[in-house]
Amino acid sequence: MNAIINSPLFGILLSLAAFETGVAISKKWKYSFLNPLLIANILIVGFLLATGISLESYNVGGDYISVLLSPATVVLAVPLYNQISKLKKFWKPILAGIFAGSITSMACVIVISKLIGLSDVLMRSLLPKSITIPMGSVVSEQIGGIPSVTIISIVVTGITGAVAAPAICRICRIKHKVAQGIAIGTASHALGTTKAMEMGEIQGAMSSLSIGVAGLFTAIVAPIILNFID
Repeated sequence: MNAIINSPLFGILLSLAAFETGVAISKKWKYSFLNPLLIANILIVGFLLATGISLESYNVGGDYISVLLSPATVVLAVPLYNQISKLKKFWKPILAGIFAGSITSMACVIVISKLIGLSDVLMRSLLPKSITIPMGSVVSEQIGGIPSVTIISIVVTGITGAVAAPAICRICRIKHKVAQGIAIGTASHALGTTKAMEMGEIQGAMSSLSIGVAGLFTAIVAPIILNFID
């Protein structure tokens, strides 16, 4: 049994089974908070706690799935290519929106961290919370954060965005499809983009664009902001 648990196959199969269960539950009840990834995370954590299997054993196979994150992010360029005319038409407000969203995200982390007394290391770890895991973990390491904490914050941010995005767009009366996509992608990276794609092709394309640009902005601007507050 130990040989099976410590093999890559265990982590891969557990991840796939949990995600497929999440997809089935999401399709059956169709509530926005029943996000497949959120359900999968709860199921995996619950299973590991109930069986006493260590996270290290799970990650033997789970890490194989993590390797696919980068190429999966690149594939998001396909819907963007299909909506290239929208990008050409709205490129100025698109870039302004992504930049404003990225700055706002980092400013909120800094202000809230100061208000509640978070340590400097934790603040730096949370700063790249709105960009993808491959980029966020690198940025976190470069600015003196803890990559593992950054990854957790990125996952939580992404799931929150995927669950709350439609409701926020309705409440804030964000009706323009390009604006919806930019807001979702800038705030909640690839996980939010999955919801944007469900909302429409234009939203998905603009959200896909925001992932890369927001990551680039954050990588450049985060160290500059930290220099001013240190």
